[in-house]
Amino acid sequence: MSTHIPRLVIAAPASGSGKTTVATGLMRAFADAGLAVSPHKVGPDYIDPGYHALATGRPGRNLDAYMCGPDRVAPLFLHGAAGCDVAVVEGVMGLYDGASGQGELASTAHVAKLLKAPVVLVVDASSQSRSVAALVHGFASWDPEVRVAGVILNKVGSDRHEALLREALTESGVPVLGAVRRAEQVHTPSRHLGLVPVAERSTEATDAVAAQAARVREGCDLEGLLALARSAPPLVDEPWAPHGSWAGVPASYPTPTCLWAGVPQGGTGGHKPATGPHPKNNPVVAVAGGPAFTFAYTEHTELLQAAGAEVVPFDPLRDESLPERTAALVIGGGFPEVYAPELSANEPLRKEVAALAATGAPVVAECAGLLYLSRSLDGRPMCGVLPADARMSGRLTLGYREAVAIADNVLAPAGTRVRGHEFHRTVTEPGAGGTPAWGFTHPQRRTEGFAHAGVHASYLHVHWAGAPGTAARLVAAAAAAAGGAGERQ
Repeated sequence: MSTHIPRLVIAAPASGSGKTTVATGLMRAFADAGLAVSPHKVGPDYIDPGYHALATGRPGRNLDAYMCGPDRVAPLFLHGAAGCDVAVVEGVMGLYDGASGQGELASTAHVAKLLKAPVVLVVDASSQSRSVAALVHGFASWDPEVRVAGVILNKVGSDRHEALLREALTESGVPVLGAVRRAEQVHTPSRHLGLVPVAERSTEATDAVAAQAARVREGCDLEGLLALARSAPPLVDEPWAPHGSWAGVPASYPTPTCLWAGVPQGGTGGHKPATGPHPKNNPVVAVAGGPAFTFAYTEHTELLQAAGAEVVPFDPLRDESLPERTAALVIGGGFPEVYAPELSANEPLRKEVAALAATGAPVVAECAGLLYLSRSLDGRPMCGVLPADARMSGRLTLGYREAVAIADNVLAPAGTRVRGHEFHRTVTEPGAGGTPAWGFTHPQRRTEGFAHAGVHASYLHVHWAGAPGTAARLVAAAAAAAGGAGERQ
């Protein structure tokens, strides 16, 4: 199948160059011009896609060649961009920075090559003039398969400064498609894990995105950027589809070369792997949201629905009870440490969560969800589902991980190998006993998380599009729990 979707990758030589501001502003500027814009983000970032969604009115989607495998990048892109006039892909870190020690894997350059997309380099020009040409030439010539087709100069100081930069770049052969002035940078507040999510500052975020779009319109050649996007060739791939995604893993999907010692290769155990949707059961899967739990991949909801679940969001900050008929609970990442007093004060919901877990119903928690299920967070009572206490620390834990399921659980059979990502500044101090959720095999061998009865809680973020069968297995367990014990009233 050949599909032509105009597309651009917005990249930078390094983090902090302004690519998020430019990419988000460009998305909004295109949308304001009447175009249907598909927003994408390279890598595991959860926060930038929220701003992308605000800019375009469409879900922000991630393209992660590490967690989902290179073969799924183009299909996931085609799925998300279906019916759109143009797609804008924001890169991660520097253009050629990928998974540590694994070459180009999961870098912006790698994804751009998989998408056959032209790259626009956002350069922080605040402290240079003629040297900008050497910088751009180096990035444009480093990998002949990466088409660096334009430059946007960011943090330009004056008309004279802009003229010097443009003159220098005439010799590089890479056209300048925009210049954004230093005084016109739009501030977006940050904290310990990056930008403050949209859900926590909706009015201010809306204003910031509108201001970013105005700066891009003023300083960039929108017609030239759109023409460049339209120059991308057709993609010869089938769009990813959540229905039937549990059928198998492509042969080229990357997996660890070693398993955790003593763990079998496969095995189904108690919960049988799901083989398809369960429309007759229609179990309700409650998904935590609101300002405290903003980290979620759009495809997770699509996969749950495709597997036959009725997905119902709830806000642990405000809702005092779980949705009616809840048969399973998913609590993703976010910032519970910021909202610990409010989460702790909502005692009725904490008790309901604990009661649901006690029935053996599936309860899946990632990172922030792990903290919420713990006995306490920074000394404040939480749900008490896990024999652990959590607290903030001064150390950032960040990076891709290879892991294997230690035992059969609601997400995976024992021996299932996955690739995920850790991103937190908290630590947990677990009590004795219990089965870990994962055995990490790379970059360090260690166990992590909790898996017992229907509970699966871990710091590891996993993109379910890269772990076929995960969502369907969860829904099958939810249907079994609902059928065996009666649906929650």
